[in-house]
Formats: sequence, C-alpha cells, structure tokens
Amino acid sequence: MAPTAINLRKEYHQNIVEASDKVLPHKIKKQNTIGAALGLNQDAEVHYNASVPILYEDAMGEKGNLISSTGALVAFSGTKTGRSPKDKRIVDEPSSTENIWWGPVNKKVDENTWQISKNRAIDYLRTREKVYIIDAFAGWDPRYRIKVRVVCARAYHALFMKNMLIKPTPEELETFGEPDFTIWNAGQFPANVATKGMTSSTSVEINFKEMEMVILGTEYAGEMKKGIFTVMFYLMPIKHKVLTLHSSCNQGVEKGDVTLFFGLSGTGKTTLSADPHRKTRNFRCY
Repeated sequence: MAPTAINLRKEYHQNIVEASDKVLPHKIKKQNTIGAALGLNQDAEVHYNASVPILYEDAMGEKGNLISSTGALVAFSGTKTGRSPKDKRIVDEPSSTENIWWGPVNKKVDENTWQISKNRAIDYLRTREKVYIIDAFAGWDPRYRIKVRVVCARAYHALFMKNMLIKPTPEELETFGEPDFTIWNAGQFPANVATKGMTSSTSVEINFKEMEMVILGTEYAGEMKKGIFTVMFYLMPIKHKVLTLHSSCNQGVEKGDVTLFFGLSGTGKTTLSADPHRKTRNFRCY
C-alpha cells in the first residue's frame, strides 16, 4: 500500500485543540477508565485516540521507521511485509458456523484455541510500557456503521487505523460507549505453535460471537484493515440484507452513468476508476 501523505500543519493544530483544558481532562479520564477495564499495567502510558503528531513522534522511536519526502510515515513491519492469508482463522461457533464458507480460505479454529490466543495477546499488551487505543467507526452510513476499538502496542499500528477508520466527532467520542468490535493487536508476540490448529508462529483470528479479532506473530498493519473488511462483508448481507461488493466505482459527469470495477486486492480497481473525465466513487466495503 502506498504511504498516505498527511497535512501535518492541520494535524498539529488539532493537537493543540486536543490538548486544551476542555478536551485533555476528558481524554485522560477516558483512557484511564478504559486502561483499567482492560487490565493494562497501571504504570503503562495509555494513549487514547492520540493525535497524529504524537503518534508520529512515538513511531519514530520504533525500529526501522522514517518519514518520507512527502511527510508520510514509512513503517517497518518486521519479517512480514504483506498479509498472511494461510494464517487467518475464524472461530467455529454455533452462532456463525452456518454462515461461513469453510475451506482453505476460511479456516476453522476452535473456541479453546481462540481463548488461548486471546489471553496470550492481552497478556502481552499488559506488559507494554506504552499502549495505544483507537476508537473509531467502520462504515460511512450510520445505518450500517460499527464502532471499532483497536488496542495495540505500536504507534505505527494506531496511526494506520486512525487514518483508515472514520474519526468520531468530539460529541460522538464522548458517547462512544462499548465498541461493537475489538482488535487485540499483539503482532510483536508469536502465537503458540503447540496450540491445536497452529501451523506457524503467526495467527490472525476472528470471533463473530465475541466480535473480536486477535493478531499474533505479524506486525503488518494491513491485517487490521482486512479484518474489518471481513467483518463488514460478513455483517452486511446477514444483518442488513445488503449486497457487498469488493469494487471501485466512477460516475459520468453528464449522464450520471455508473461503472463498477471488480477485482482482487492490488489488481488496479482504484487506479482504473480514477478517470479525470469522470467522478470517482470508491466503495470498499459495501
């Protein structure tokens, strides 16, 4: 994925606003409350919806990261420089088992293995000196959007999802409440290869009953994006009876005619839809 340039001047202004006497105490109270609820180390620095400048600064302290000439953060994701589709698993449980097309792509993992992986991820996060929590939305339409919480130990991961998801307004954040879906990203820590169903030290697991995702053994941030993509593709037809499309789209200026571009990730859907003579409309989840 190409790095995304960020307007640092705008973000630094937002950082000043977030540090104001009105906003900062509310954020501190919320991050302390959430940190305590998650059982995080009391001595850990818990950053709740940290501003972009703070995440940039922390990310520059991580191994291999740098800032490009455009101002984008270039992050080092370790040995995994792409997704690990063979290590992606879905929990086989009664509420969702009949709705999933099981096979080499959607691999089963039992609830006991899931619990071991989740405990392993949370235990790791509880040992970190810094933990980042991002609360945001997936889905533009309020009828279908879900509240997502990301808990991770790398500023790069927090920045990636802050940029990827829809940022709540201060009012929305104040009434955010409990998330609809939570990502536990402990990608720096390996999965237990001795656990049933594990084929490597990497495991990306989704549980539709618990509405949670666990990441172990890979620091590639795209696993979080694709995880939310999977969740939305599951929920839209089952919960809302809405057809999901993995496509991009553009629209004619004069007649309003619409063209859809279908294809696997990385095949050029967005590039082809970016016709200078047509209006570009990108729909990635539904």
